[in-house]
Amino acid sequence: TQLMGNLLKVLACSDLEHGPIVFLDFEHAQPTEAETAVWNQVSAVLEEAHGILAELQSYNGAGQEIREAIQNPGDLQLQEKAWNAVCPLVAKLKRFYEFSLRLENALRSLLEALTSPPYAPMQHLEREQALAKQFAEILHFTLSFDELKMTNPAIQNDFSYYRRTISRNRLNNQQLEAENEVNNEMANRMSLFYAEATPMLKTLSNATTKFVSENKTLPIEDTTDCLSTMACVCRVMLETPEYRCRFTNTDTMLFCMRVMVGVIILYDHVHPVGAFAKTSKIDMKGCIKVLKEQPSNSVEGLLNALRYTTRHLNDDSTSKQIRALLQ
Repeated sequence: TQLMGNLLKVLACSDLEHGPIVFLDFEHAQPTEAETAVWNQVSAVLEEAHGILAELQSYNGAGQEIREAIQNPGDLQLQEKAWNAVCPLVAKLKRFYEFSLRLENALRSLLEALTSPPYAPMQHLEREQALAKQFAEILHFTLSFDELKMTNPAIQNDFSYYRRTISRNRLNNQQLEAENEVNNEMANRMSLFYAEATPMLKTLSNATTKFVSENKTLPIEDTTDCLSTMACVCRVMLETPEYRCRFTNTDTMLFCMRVMVGVIILYDHVHPVGAFAKTSKIDMKGCIKVLKEQPSNSVEGLLNALRYTTRHLNDDSTSKQIRALLQ
C-alpha cells in the first residue's frame, strides 16, 4: 500500500548527536532477492488485513435482537431471530481470531529476518527496507484493529450471548448446527482473545516475547534494538517539520504514530526493564510529547494503548514525569 504518502527518504538518528543515520524509504521500498521469500509470505497476510479492518468497522452487532429475545424468553420467534442474527457475526469473529494467528506467524518471520546475525539492527533496517515497511504495516493494522475493537462493546455481548445460547440448548439439536462453526475449545480461545482490551497487540507482544525466549543464542538486544530504532525513526519523522511537511495526508501521520506506539509496546514487553526506565533506548518523553501535540480524537486510542497495554509503566523505575504525561 502507498500508505506512507509521498514520504521521501526519511532520516532516523540514534540519540547520539552524530550517531548512525538510517534512511527508511517507507514508500518505495521494494524487496531485494534475499527478502523475497519472507516478503511474499507476509504480503499474503497483509493483503487480507484491509478487508478485516473494513469488516470490523462495519460490525454493528445484534444488540437489539438479543435484547428483545432476553426480554421475551417465551417468544420462540424472537429467540430464533436473535440466534440467526448472532451466528454470522460469530463466524466473522472467528475469522478475525484466525487472522490473528496468521499475523503472529508473519511477525515471527519478520523478526527472524530483521534480527538474524551477522548484521546489527541498524544494518538490517537499512538492508531490508521492504521488510521494515511490512513490519510497520503489521503494527499499523494491529493498532487500527484494537482501536476499533475497544470502542465496540457489541463484540463481547454477541459472543457471550452465543455461548450462553449454545449451552442452554445443548439438548435442542436444531440449534447445534452452528456449533460446527465454533467448537468449544475454539470458543474458549476466542473468549480469551476478545476479553483483552487490545487483543491483536497482545497476540503480537506474546509472539515477540516467545520469539526471544526460544532463540536462546540471539542476544535479546538484537530484537529490542530493532524495535527502539523503529520508534526513533517514527519519532524523528513526526517531530521534524521538514519531514512532516512532506506528508501529503493525515493518514501518513497516523501511520507513523501507530507504528511508533506499536514498537514501544512490543519493546516494553520484551525488554527486561522495559521502555519507561531511564536506561531505555526509547525517548519516551519525546514520543509521548509528539502524540500529545496531535488532535486528541486521533491519539486518545494510542495513549490508552500506552496506558493499558504496556507492562512497565507503573514500575518504580518509571519517572514521575512520564507518568504525569500519561495521566
